[in-house]
Amino acid sequence: MFSLVQESNDPYFNLAAEEYLLHERKEDFLVLSVNDPSVIIGKHQVAHREVNTRFTDPAGIPVIRRISGGGTVYHDRGNLNFAFVRQSEQGKQIDFRYYTRPVIDFLASLGITAVFEGKNDLTVDGLKISGNAEHVFRERVLHHGTLLFNASIENMRQAIRPGSITYSSRGVESNRTPVANIGPRLKDITTIDQFMTEMLSFFQNTISGIIPFSFTPAETEKIKELADSRYRRWEWNWGYGPPYTFSGSFTIGGQVHNCRFLVKDGIIWESDISGSQAASAAGKKLIGCRHMPEDIRTLFKREMIPVTDEEVYDLF
Repeated sequence: MFSLVQESNDPYFNLAAEEYLLHERKEDFLVLSVNDPSVIIGKHQVAHREVNTRFTDPAGIPVIRRISGGGTVYHDRGNLNFAFVRQSEQGKQIDFRYYTRPVIDFLASLGITAVFEGKNDLTVDGLKISGNAEHVFRERVLHHGTLLFNASIENMRQAIRPGSITYSSRGVESNRTPVANIGPRLKDITTIDQFMTEMLSFFQNTISGIIPFSFTPAETEKIKELADSRYRRWEWNWGYGPPYTFSGSFTIGGQVHNCRFLVKDGIIWESDISGSQAASAAGKKLIGCRHMPEDIRTLFKREMIPVTDEEVYDLF
């Protein structure tokens, strides 16, 4: 097995790197990385339903869709990401307990008792510290997970919706559970870099034959191309998700208006707004627009609909 510690904190690049290792290499890999603030959603999720766009959009926190299923997680410099990319045996490829067992053992070596709960979580004293997801490609499997060390719990709560009844979809919905950081439970490990070093050292001592690995310049360029062609694209992050219906209300000049959008591939296919004649007419012109704040904001301004930049987020 090769071990790769990513120097990059770019979530687009790091997600693309995992996909590259899954598709283009045949060896087994352990990958450790720390990302800049970002919200990572599952492949089959509705982005706006999972993410508090009112917070992430102004804050400039990117929302990125991964190739694996499962729910939404928050990344920042206080969260350690781990991934196993391995050759696998047919019929035994999806196995969350198998891939999280070494992580549980690592935490136990630090005096932390973590348990596997639900479909894909690790918890300590009933609080979630790790979310995990998997993706199978032919004879290979990608298992990746998070470990909350000293992540901003407040930003996480702001960025991820607690749930929304305004959306109707067959898309996968996240299981919201209370979370906690590991860092406060440790006395001698105070930084995420120390935590990563300890985890790598544990795996080197318990898994035989681990060899350090780094990408060649040519591989790095291919990963950058993949990051640009998939992970940085709106069509993947927002447009790929399943169809959904959004029903909500917003205010124009103190008057409440109701709206209903049918969205496919991130595009508004049907739009009904009630409350005033002008807003209703403008709503019809939203058909064909992306269901994104900047698109609705631009059209409303063009149609002289006096909705503030903040009020636009009521349509998400």
